Amino acid sequence: MKTQSTQKQGNYLFSNQDLKRLILPLLVEQLLAITVGMADSIMVSSVGEAAVSGVSLVDTIFVLLINIFTALATGGAVVCGQYLGKKRPEQACKAADQLVLATFGLSVVVMILMYLLRTFILNVVFGHIEQDVWNNCNTYFLIVSASIPFISLYNAGAAIFRAQGDSKTPMKMSLLMNVINIIGNGILLYGLHFGVEGAAIPTLISRIFAAVAILIRARGTDHALHLSRPMVWKLHWPTLKKILGIGVPNGLENSMFQLGKILVLSLVTQFGTAAIAANAVSNTIAVFQTLPGTAMGNAILTVCAQCVGANEFQQVRYYTKKLMKIIYAGLVVSCIAVILLMPLVLDIYSLSEEATKMAKQILVYHGICTMLIWPLSFSLPNTLRASNDVTFCMVLSIFSMWVFRIGFSYVRGLVFHLGVFGVWVAMTIDWAVRAVCFLIRYLRGKWQKKAFAV
Repeated sequence: MKTQSTQKQGNYLFSNQDLKRLILPLLVEQLLAITVGMADSIMVSSVGEAAVSGVSLVDTIFVLLINIFTALATGGAVVCGQYLGKKRPEQACKAADQLVLATFGLSVVVMILMYLLRTFILNVVFGHIEQDVWNNCNTYFLIVSASIPFISLYNAGAAIFRAQGDSKTPMKMSLLMNVINIIGNGILLYGLHFGVEGAAIPTLISRIFAAVAILIRARGTDHALHLSRPMVWKLHWPTLKKILGIGVPNGLENSMFQLGKILVLSLVTQFGTAAIAANAVSNTIAVFQTLPGTAMGNAILTVCAQCVGANEFQQVRYYTKKLMKIIYAGLVVSCIAVILLMPLVLDIYSLSEEATKMAKQILVYHGICTMLIWPLSFSLPNTLRASNDVTFCMVLSIFSMWVFRIGFSYVRGLVFHLGVFGVWVAMTIDWAVRAVCFLIRYLRGKWQKKAFAV
């Protein structure tokens, strides 16, 4: 099983057992995030529709912010992983310091801006909303915005562990964070009968706990990659530039993707109530179809970043091929399982006959496309990102999203009268274009010349 470049050395950077220890916690953490998120929304619904609407509106902003901080953490993880692959652990630890400092500084600025722009966001960005929804938005916004620095610090801490192949620690922290959140919701919403603040306060407390706990753990010297002791509090621009060089393009890509989803959602509202319901339910269930691939994204980044740092590009190709096979196998299982269980799941939502028919059509089509196209469109580019080829990924993803996903959504949905199903077809056309371009980029190998001289 050895690649030509490592046969003389007699070993790989990651054994099968290493990959197992990396992948399984990632899958558990992703599944946990989805199921707890669904449970959280169900618990909030006990307060009323205005509370659900208020929380969901504010959460659209926070999804965007979390994507930005996750992208910055990804930049730090790649740089740290490359230093580890280069056998320079001291530099890797200093890069971890820079990641924490940069994310904390940025998050404080973002938090201040959120409070200063609160009125603009509630009145302009959210548009005309009913007064009781506005009140719930305002309450939830004021409390949860204080958690922004802790979201960023948690993501930075999780990236430090994942960069060295330890996904078990972030999984445990995520489990504790979500348990605190759910228990807090139960006490405040069901026990003390709080309003929307009963959902906001546990969210804030759980994020504070997770951030503090994971950073304390990251200071331990029992890991090769940890925060320096004493920690370096001064920004080091050369290292920070490398982190931002990956994090900023990745953040722009994620932000534009989220914006695209919002724009497409505005189109779906024109197709009627049944289409809106079918689209919402399909989005919720479709997440389970892509779960294995989403979880495995961090595995590809971790493994390939260390291989790039070690200048072992044959190993990068070997592990990419191996992990892509695992992703395809996982997606086949998850998609078939969702399709088989779909009648039972859709019954829970009590949709109209028209909406149920739309949702079934969407989910079967989405499952087929996920098994065929999704990995090449979303998993393969992580190999490029691990090699610092992030600008190409950003430009292609943004171009394809605006032209094919958004543009074709309007063409197929309105011009060809395919309705909400046409929107999902346009989305998969975007996948197909990205998949072809990423595959060509990968096979040509130009990404190998993008690695930083760490």
